[in-house]
Amino acid sequence: MKITFLGTGTSQGIPVIGCDCKACLSQDPRDKRLRCSVYIQHKDKTFIIDIGPDFRQQLLTHNISKLDFALITHEHNDHTAGLDDVRPLNFKSSSHLDIYTMDRVVHDLKKRFEYVFSSNPYPGAPRINLHTINPEIALPIKGIGILPINIMHGGLPILGFRIDTIAYCTDVSSIDPDQMHLLENLDVLIISALRNKPHYSHLTIEQAIDLSNKVKPKQTYLIHMSHLLGPHVEWTKQLPENFHAAYDGLVVEV
Repeated sequence: MKITFLGTGTSQGIPVIGCDCKACLSQDPRDKRLRCSVYIQHKDKTFIIDIGPDFRQQLLTHNISKLDFALITHEHNDHTAGLDDVRPLNFKSSSHLDIYTMDRVVHDLKKRFEYVFSSNPYPGAPRINLHTINPEIALPIKGIGILPINIMHGGLPILGFRIDTIAYCTDVSSIDPDQMHLLENLDVLIISALRNKPHYSHLTIEQAIDLSNKVKPKQTYLIHMSHLLGPHVEWTKQLPENFHAAYDGLVVEV
């Protein structure tokens, strides 16, 4: 399995518009963070988790012209705003893109992108098939085993995903104890860690480390980092062994 981190930043990205902090002014490419998304190549399939506002740029940067399907963690704009840019993939493949997410998100996308999902869609609109999935119910999607995991983003239930021995959990504030066993025996855990100061809907760096230590993956990659952490080269010194700060363009093979 090959994992490419397309985006590792928060909803504002880094640099933040109008900000002159050290991270936002940094010339280190690891401090240029688009909105969170990951591209996975597994067996003979390719898929993406989340389609945010940087989707077009991310696909162009990594020369991605084909997706077999997509997974959506939740409905927030930084995870769904790129849906219109699915169109070139439709034109190239002459087919719809299958997107899998929870029922609440399906209803939200149908309202927000009415021109796509109406009974009489706008000519040239993206062609998307929405599929409802439920936490803890494993399902094969085009031959790939996907296990949706129920996690919390503040007071909002959202989805993480386990694919074989890797798991992707973004925008995490907590994971219920009865879900933790779904993250055991991992080669790679990818988990969000916003900043050092506590936040109502995101884990801190310390909290993400503590959560990872409970399930003991071989390697942990942090995502969804804020500019408030400072430059990559400085704040990553606090990370323990086998913990890594992911960055845009990082490729991990499992």
